[in-house]
Amino acid sequence: MKAKWFYLILTFFLGSAIGLGIFTFQYAEGFSYLSSDPKVCANCHIMNLEYDSWQKSGHHHTATCADCHLPNTFPYKYISKAENGYHHSKGFTFQDFNEPIMIKKKNSKILQENCLRCHKDLFEFPNPMGKSSGKELNCVHCHLSVGHGPKTGLGGPYSKREKETKYD
Repeated sequence: MKAKWFYLILTFFLGSAIGLGIFTFQYAEGFSYLSSDPKVCANCHIMNLEYDSWQKSGHHHTATCADCHLPNTFPYKYISKAENGYHHSKGFTFQDFNEPIMIKKKNSKILQENCLRCHKDLFEFPNPMGKSSGKELNCVHCHLSVGHGPKTGLGGPYSKREKETKYD
């Protein structure tokens, strides 16, 4: 008799958890995140500025959000989507994210690799300071407004993240 109640209660809680998970996934338009459609990136209101500025940028006609912000190989693209999806959903659920939204170090490296991959024919080496300078610059140090973002202009002092980041 005790086993029957145990299984009944276990079934109730498991069913509730599965039902809540399915509802949340459907409500959050979970399947849309499997695509590379840039509109998906603006599902969260915090990304509206980035999406709007990307639509006005020079990259609008040649690159989507996924082209710049995700690895371009399988399975790493989907692993990165899953990791970012987890961090985004956690951040938006518990409201514990930076505003303005900040790119994480790992994603900054992916962004840099994609800049170099797409624009490899435009330069001889990926560091405008030269390898002998001992300092590496991200492409977005000078080209921050190319993809999107309110900051414009060229160069400027190294950011804290650029000082800490080393690209191999």
